[in-house]
Amino acid sequence: MACNAPSNLKTGDILFRGKQNGSLSSAIDAVTQTGLDHHYTHVGVVEMLDGEVMVWHAAPKKGVVCETLAQFVDSEKMDSLVVGQYRAKTITQTSIVEALKKAKELEGQAYDYTYILESEGYYCSEFVYELFAQDSLFKMEPMTFINPATDSFHEAWLTHYEDLGLDIPEGLPGCNPNGMAASDQLDFIGYLKL
Repeated sequence: MACNAPSNLKTGDILFRGKQNGSLSSAIDAVTQTGLDHHYTHVGVVEMLDGEVMVWHAAPKKGVVCETLAQFVDSEKMDSLVVGQYRAKTITQTSIVEALKKAKELEGQAYDYTYILESEGYYCSEFVYELFAQDSLFKMEPMTFINPATDSFHEAWLTHYEDLGLDIPEGLPGCNPNGMAASDQLDFIGYLKL
């Protein structure tokens, strides 16, 4: 997939990838809608390296990785609808450097399919939350896996946690891309042209 990176992308920008084709991506979107015009299911952080846009993120099957923008957009060969570019309003360059240092230290960590903070590894929004924890960019909120349209657990989450042999962690603290994109600590810059 071709990807035209806007010239205003900067190291430290946060990219939210749009709705995907796939049961877990649809399940994430279905239970995390904020009422705003966000349908994000994945998130990563930009690092400009020798003029190339690289994105740090935690992805299923890959864990914590740094990939090109094109790889981030076309991750897992799913059809991305949109990628939103956001920038922290008050973050310092020192904080961005520290966040990327932490990203490099976490590179290779496994993906956390449990979405439970105490579990080993990182899920995408947990990873980005952790990178900027010292700046309090994002807040942990009680997680929900309930589909608001049916007022019961989303079928994909029932299957997911049954396969893991775990109870659904309803109400435990966590974060998700839709909630993070709605943070008042971020400015929306625009959508990338894909």
